[in-house]
Amino acid sequence: MTQSNLPILVTGGTGTLGGHVLPQLREAGRQLRVISRRDRQPSDGVEYVSGDLLKGEGIERAVDGVHTVLHMAGGPKGDDQVARNLMRAAAKAGVQYVVYISVIGADKVPLGYFQAKYGAEQAVAESGIPYTTLRAAQFHDLVYTVVSKMGGMPIVPAPKVIRFQPVDSRDVADRLVELTLGTPAGLVPDIAGPTVYPMADLIRSYLAAKGKSRPFLPVPVPGKPGKAYRNGDNLTLEGALIGKRTWEQFLAEKLR
Repeated sequence: MTQSNLPILVTGGTGTLGGHVLPQLREAGRQLRVISRRDRQPSDGVEYVSGDLLKGEGIERAVDGVHTVLHMAGGPKGDDQVARNLMRAAAKAGVQYVVYISVIGADKVPLGYFQAKYGAEQAVAESGIPYTTLRAAQFHDLVYTVVSKMGGMPIVPAPKVIRFQPVDSRDVADRLVELTLGTPAGLVPDIAGPTVYPMADLIRSYLAAKGKSRPFLPVPVPGKPGKAYRNGDNLTLEGALIGKRTWEQFLAEKLR
């Protein structure tokens, strides 16, 4: 069978990115298989396989007969172990190409989430399978969740040194589809949003859009994480692919 006739396994296919990626890959004529923690019936030409990537359950069945793996599944912790489990099974099954979505600053920001992402990058790179890794800034969706929670507090804690360069998940999805249908390229240029914002400004923009105001309390970010954020290690100011959709556009759409 040719590459185009073999299924693409998508992890994280039921999440935000998956909602944008799956329709595009289907439109490109590709067979799709999604690994999910709960049983699902086939839908819109997508086959679902039940499994648990962190526990290492169901992965062998998911990767069987697959040419390409698009690995988008992620959580607050354990992403490095998930990637090791997936890559072990993928290599054994003869998978030919892996695309992984990571986070900007994975190798620089000394926090558990970033360190797990970097461990996952290493698992992909060391698997022996040709790969492409794309690092992305925080999605507008995630930033919205954070600022809406913080904006709901009576006094808003505003970490003085933290800045974000949020990117729209649809722009990231477009790039991932392009990479998945392409050829292995290793670590490719990052993708980030068009503007860098202090966290306090993101919270203020959310409150203004909601017609609310709150007092702010600046708070320090101490130690090595504070130094990393002061240095902008979670940003890519030069050489990144810049997404089209701005935070302001996303916010207006979200609150419409």
